[in-house]
Amino acid sequence: MKNNNLLKKIIHKTIVYVLLSLFALLMMGPFLWLVSVSLMPGKNIFAFPPAILPTFIDFKNYIEVWEYMDFLKYIWNTVIITFLGVTLSILFSAITAYPLAVFKFKGRNFVFLLLVSTMIIPAAAGLVVNYLTINKLGLINTFTGVILPTLVSVFNVFLFRQAFMGIPVDIRDSGKMDGASEFRIWCQLMMPMIKPAIAVVALFEFMQNWNMFLWPIIVLDTEKYPLASALSFLNGQFSYNFGWIAAGTVISVLPIIIVFIFTQKYYMEGISGAVKG
Repeated sequence: MKNNNLLKKIIHKTIVYVLLSLFALLMMGPFLWLVSVSLMPGKNIFAFPPAILPTFIDFKNYIEVWEYMDFLKYIWNTVIITFLGVTLSILFSAITAYPLAVFKFKGRNFVFLLLVSTMIIPAAAGLVVNYLTINKLGLINTFTGVILPTLVSVFNVFLFRQAFMGIPVDIRDSGKMDGASEFRIWCQLMMPMIKPAIAVVALFEFMQNWNMFLWPIIVLDTEKYPLASALSFLNGQFSYNFGWIAAGTVISVLPIIIVFIFTQKYYMEGISGAVKG
């Protein structure tokens, strides 16, 4: 009887893992095809069935696209935008979420509901308003003008609020008994206890800022483009050479993959904490 149950469990797990592996391969298929195209210069990219895995490896596309574009300049622009965007977004989103989670005041739930309701507004709907605002502030062609409209995300505020609400009230009370100010309690007691939520927000903001495409094209001159926007040069002038486009795209995506690998543990903890909260 035990052997039959054990056999059933093994079969069940095997089926589950096979299905999950096939599903993962299906989701990774377009990216694997992109990598294959970038590594096989001269290969017919429209051949059927498509080459999910490269049949030979040649870095000619990477070398040529690196020589054509000033990648280091665009990568540096992207690093500046991403660093400022991630840091300031975490700071301001956490400051916004803290009183909504901890303070007891009339209309707190209404304010939070009002904030969450803005998530239904499409991002494209705010492009004109954001441009007029940035232009009025004299921030056109500046990195500040790129970062400012996305500085506080409602999703980030929601995630931080849920994380703060999961912290025992005694932690804040102990800080108040020691005479600490509210800002010091937030900075030294509360923030260190929501590291998983911070990691999730940092990952999302990193992906968003690193992949920012349309808004920088509207606000910045070409010399200040981030990497994702600069790749439009390849698509516009060399659309026939898809190997270059694929190589440039893979280069731009690699940092996101590396960051996710190192933060996936905190990502799962933060998401599960937000759902429980």
